[in-house]
Amino acid sequence: MMKSAGIEENLLAILDSASDSKHTPDANDDRLAFLEAVRSACIVNENPPTSKMCEAVFQILRVGKSLELITESFRLLNELDKRFPHVYLSEKEASESSHLIVVEGGWSPFLFNLESASRERGAGCRSISGPLDSMGFLQLMQELGEVANEGNLQALEIKSLRNMLVFQYLINALEGDFLPRNRVYEETMNWTHLRESLLNLLLSTRKINYKGLMKDCLTIMCGLFDVSAGISEDLESPDNAAAKLSHNDNTASALALFELGSNACFALQKLLIMIMDLDMSRKKADMQGSTTRADGVRTPLMEIILDEITYDTDMLSPFLKVFNEPKWKLEIILQYFSKYTTRLSTRTRRSNGPTEDATTFSGVLNCFSNVTSTRSITKKISADVVQVLLAHAFQAHLSLSCQQDADGIAASKDEGRSSSLAEICENIISAFSNLRRTDAKMEILPIGKEALFSAATILSTETGAQV
Repeated sequence: MMKSAGIEENLLAILDSASDSKHTPDANDDRLAFLEAVRSACIVNENPPTSKMCEAVFQILRVGKSLELITESFRLLNELDKRFPHVYLSEKEASESSHLIVVEGGWSPFLFNLESASRERGAGCRSISGPLDSMGFLQLMQELGEVANEGNLQALEIKSLRNMLVFQYLINALEGDFLPRNRVYEETMNWTHLRESLLNLLLSTRKINYKGLMKDCLTIMCGLFDVSAGISEDLESPDNAAAKLSHNDNTASALALFELGSNACFALQKLLIMIMDLDMSRKKADMQGSTTRADGVRTPLMEIILDEITYDTDMLSPFLKVFNEPKWKLEIILQYFSKYTTRLSTRTRRSNGPTEDATTFSGVLNCFSNVTSTRSITKKISADVVQVLLAHAFQAHLSLSCQQDADGIAASKDEGRSSSLAEICENIISAFSNLRRTDAKMEILPIGKEALFSAATILSTETGAQV
């Protein structure tokens, strides 16, 4: 402890002349020297960093005004968290449950403790660059929304790049805290582990509008995806890129924004997945009577997502393009279809076939096995929306199949894969054929053509292998 205190004092002394508001070349050199010294002391020589050291690195990330400073501080924070986690699982014997280890007084980029938050607010400008409370997280999300809404190269600023890196680090911190807690909960069913998670504390605060925040997450994720896609197209077109980038003289920032925008989309997806996993665990805890009134009531994220993509059809396709985690992507689409196909799947079941309902992909495809049931669905969901849903569900199903084959595990019952892959491919082709029969003028969308091509290729390959 004394050794860490001595290292902390020596390292923080490097920053004595580099206040948050000072951004001279000498001050920035001092910050870079500090980051390198922390890496040498903690990563190379394996000395655990103190909370003040981590906070100082985080401050550099939040106030840095050069690409080098913010990327180096971001990289160092992630390296420190990976090398010295503050929440982790102890090693266990095969017959034992995992034991959760929480380092007392460990560093956190979040402030949810009331006394700590009050102390931070009393520190004046220090709170601008220190750990975030729930309102600070909300403000960061709003600033990310501005980047997503702006969507052009001329608007590039170092602040936009910095905000995306800060957000990515915060999500990594939430994930590092949540995943071990959720694993222990699954083994022990002790809700306290998740009640005290940073993610649950963030979502449970009354200072923010939870539903509004989740809707913003979806909008920002789709917006950043469009921005990144647009920049990618510009950079791939030399003439177009030259005109825009020479005007802005910001090639490096444009390339960085493309990379950071893609990574920020992935971070948003990780956040959504963690929240849905938390919702699942919360549902189990509710059923067991482990929750109390103090835990509050929160609308499951799945319901919010379904409402948004159902009533805002312009969001449906962008969301399914950017959200690529196959397990949850398939579940979202199946839940979407279940609103309209549950009764139909019962009527269209083959009497001698497996009893699959619309909560499985095979069951959904069964609902499109004839023109009558297909026409009934397209009266409630447009044919274009059906194409998008079926194509993305097929992509997710294929991804899950590849994962399970790579892992050498049997098909998951939850995915409803009692049908073989060949049968799935035949049924996806049949579904699109029946869609065409309901409307001869209907055009197959590009994503639908991709799905049909993939299905036909798989069938051809499997047929060739059998021969």
